[in-house]
Amino acid sequence: MTTVLTDDRLQAYQRDGYVIFRDVIDADLINEVNDHVGWLQARHPDVRPEELGHAFLRDDPFWVRLVSDPRLLEIAAAFVGPDVALFASHYISKPPYSGRPVLWHQDAAFWPLDPMSVVTLWLAVDHSTPANGCVRVIPGSHRGTIAEMRANTTVDSVLGQEIAVEVDESSAVDIVLAPGDVEVHHPNIVHGSTANTSPDRRCGLTIRYIPTSTRITDPEVPYPSAFHLQGSPGLNSYQPRPRYVEGRDYPFAGRSEWI
Repeated sequence: MTTVLTDDRLQAYQRDGYVIFRDVIDADLINEVNDHVGWLQARHPDVRPEELGHAFLRDDPFWVRLVSDPRLLEIAAAFVGPDVALFASHYISKPPYSGRPVLWHQDAAFWPLDPMSVVTLWLAVDHSTPANGCVRVIPGSHRGTIAEMRANTTVDSVLGQEIAVEVDESSAVDIVLAPGDVEVHHPNIVHGSTANTSPDRRCGLTIRYIPTSTRITDPEVPYPSAFHLQGSPGLNSYQPRPRYVEGRDYPFAGRSEWI
């Protein structure tokens, strides 16, 4: 952990509410992730590619293998401690020319967690740029309060909601990433992203890690995407590790270890 979370990175995260790690995941695994997104879209043609969320994770051995990758867990543990569980994960894949925006929001306004001890790792599958709708953050906004959300039906967006306070967009920072990069952000930071009107897809995987001392308070037990990943299991009930079935699941390198 000391090699991952240097003093400079820790200070940046505490000051700004986010930090970037470059070249975390290798090209071979990113290629598998890319193919996995296509496989999911083919299996769920009625689901928008921005909405390939945690409901599909429970029975997907590759997805669980991915969020369990030691390189990702090392980063997560640096922020939440050595006892790590998955709370949720979500592909947000914005197709060319028609990818929907994510309006300004704070994650903590939505999540059934007590306490709100959680960190998001945003894994870039594609190049993520202002042109194709990269994540944008308001640095330092994590130090403020959690604002109410309000419906916004005037914009076709991923959440259908937006933060119910004015956001000073002049202070926004574009999170420009290459495939395999990881951006880490605080649950209270104000963030969002614009529509993708470019010819290039923008796909990323959000991964929400919690310390196992944080309780998932949703009435569905175990929560569909709750998986114990490392250390002591702590307070929650978890989904069993899914087993790989040839012909049913996405085929991936190392799948024999998941049979």
